[in-house]
Amino acid sequence: MRLNEDPVALEAFYRRHVDAVMRFVVRRVSDPHLAADLTAEVFLAAMGSAHTYRPGKGSEIAWLYGVARNVIAAQQRKTVREARVTSRIAGRRLMDDDDLSRMEERIDAERRMRSALEAMRELPEGERAVLELVAIDQLTVAEAAEALGIRQVTARVRLHRARRALGDVASPPAVYVEGQA
Repeated sequence: MRLNEDPVALEAFYRRHVDAVMRFVVRRVSDPHLAADLTAEVFLAAMGSAHTYRPGKGSEIAWLYGVARNVIAAQQRKTVREARVTSRIAGRRLMDDDDLSRMEERIDAERRMRSALEAMRELPEGERAVLELVAIDQLTVAEAAEALGIRQVTARVRLHRARRALGDVASPPAVYVEGQA
């Protein structure tokens, strides 16, 4: 069959079989709009696979019913997938405008944090270690020095160098340094 090459043959083929295909689909689908859509899909699929039709294996309508079964089965699989997705979100609260604003703020904060962490990777190990302990883990400089097994003065110097190297990329929160107010 050359349905996609001959518009007259396509129209004749469609007129010859549309009612039978529609009855076939309607027996399997209860929604009239879906039945109409699926009938149209059957003929679109038939156009795309007309080269597979073998007259010696059966009539055109038998072949079309096979195409229709495949189209209906694909629709049923799609319906099942959609039902699964719907059941996953059922009962979950959807995001409102306030939620979206908070999410955007979080994304912006995380973006800043990611760039700060990326910049921290470039620091020498000793400076990075002190900065992580003080800025991220919220230790005092004295506690960081103790954890790293270095003198407190060394920890302060490394922290100062790390902050200077990072500049505005990462402005860690204010840090309590013993002896300073």
